[in-house]
Amino acid sequence: MRISITTLALAVAPAYSQVTATPAEVRAIAKEAYIYGYPLVDSYRIQHDYFVDRSAKEFKAPWNEIANIPRVFTPADTAVQTPNSDTPYSWLGLDLRTEPIVLTLPPIEKGRYFSVQFIDAYTFNFAYLGSRTTGNGGGSYLIAGPNWKGTVPKGVKKVIRSETELVLAVYRTQLFKPDDIDNVKKIQAGYKVQPLSAFTNTPAPKAAPAIDFPKPLTAEEQKTSLEFFNLLNFVLQFAPTVPSEKALMDRFAKIGVGASKTIDVKALSPEVKAAFEQGRADAFVDFADGMKLFDSGKLTSGDVFGTRQFLANNYLYRWLATIGIYGNSKQEAMYPIYAVDSAGQKLDGSHKYKLRLAPGALPPVNAFWSLTMYELPASLLVANPIDRYLINSPMLPQLKRDSDGGVTLLVQNESPGAALESNWLPAPKGPFNAYMRLYWPKESAPNGSWKAPPMVRTQ
Repeated sequence: MRISITTLALAVAPAYSQVTATPAEVRAIAKEAYIYGYPLVDSYRIQHDYFVDRSAKEFKAPWNEIANIPRVFTPADTAVQTPNSDTPYSWLGLDLRTEPIVLTLPPIEKGRYFSVQFIDAYTFNFAYLGSRTTGNGGGSYLIAGPNWKGTVPKGVKKVIRSETELVLAVYRTQLFKPDDIDNVKKIQAGYKVQPLSAFTNTPAPKAAPAIDFPKPLTAEEQKTSLEFFNLLNFVLQFAPTVPSEKALMDRFAKIGVGASKTIDVKALSPEVKAAFEQGRADAFVDFADGMKLFDSGKLTSGDVFGTRQFLANNYLYRWLATIGIYGNSKQEAMYPIYAVDSAGQKLDGSHKYKLRLAPGALPPVNAFWSLTMYELPASLLVANPIDRYLINSPMLPQLKRDSDGGVTLLVQNESPGAALESNWLPAPKGPFNAYMRLYWPKESAPNGSWKAPPMVRTQ
């Protein structure tokens, strides 16, 4: 259902904020603010394409209106890094400033996995609906912003509260095989979105002012432009400061970072401008060190996606999560990442690899698992002659088995030949990563007793 938003403009931005810190302080605080703010700014870039810019290739729908995508991702989808191509998506950008929004889910057959992931403006996964958390029986759920104080109406099973006024809801509906898509379309058609007043058939409250959304930076510009900090300031006005971050925001204010503040980037002195840039460079050193932890296996996806409470305000981990932005918390899904082979060498399509799943050692899941290929540095799906971007557990009946009943996946650029092509996951000619996904993992995966098998170079 479409919700109209008034054309009133937000209040005019205040005068430029003053930078009151010394250059040395600016460098230290800018590093901290960049690490803190990158996920907020990167998520804004994506959601501007999805819910604001109707001319954007990736536009989905206006705020508070669900967009069902009755297909899986392909190499043509380029807005989100490391996209999942297992589950057709439905996308919903929630603006909770005027009133709560009620989501109604249809009953879904027991064997089909689905989930609704709620991601706030900070990029925390703050709640879930779906097979794991609420079951497949359907029902209505109220999503409220930080300032709502109303009464919960009859017919609502649960209230979910967000720390921020803008929220992303990501629906995933399992597709068993290509000819199952019509069943997925029927389920998606049953995903209903209503403002609370429409759900209760009562008069709507006065609409919140329309938002004047600034043009986002590109992914590359986020790494080079100091306007990054002004976009962070814009997002922060929809994210009330939580008690644990009050001192942090007081410190950020010394360099002009804070809700609705504006830095006159062009007017910065050469010394202060250099300090901002040095702080950003320092932040990227920390990011690179974090990525090394991923490569060594000391850090996993399960460590960097989750609630604020789970991450305990570890802002570097939150930034590292943007390599697979909007990934699930480990209770919902886990993502063993293959960036190096068993010898510790970076993966590259100029070589051939095998990934053996031994008998009785398939990824432990309540729903399903998959292995998806991404070319680097873009972290996007790989175009290939057989249009295969992943191998997953629903494909097991079609895969060639080893003599002991195990399965060996062949990861390489060229076809291994017709006899083995069923087990082929096409790779690009150059560098790549492969992501394993375990949906609704069994306890042996989150607790670490099951380990993902190594990727072994064979040539």
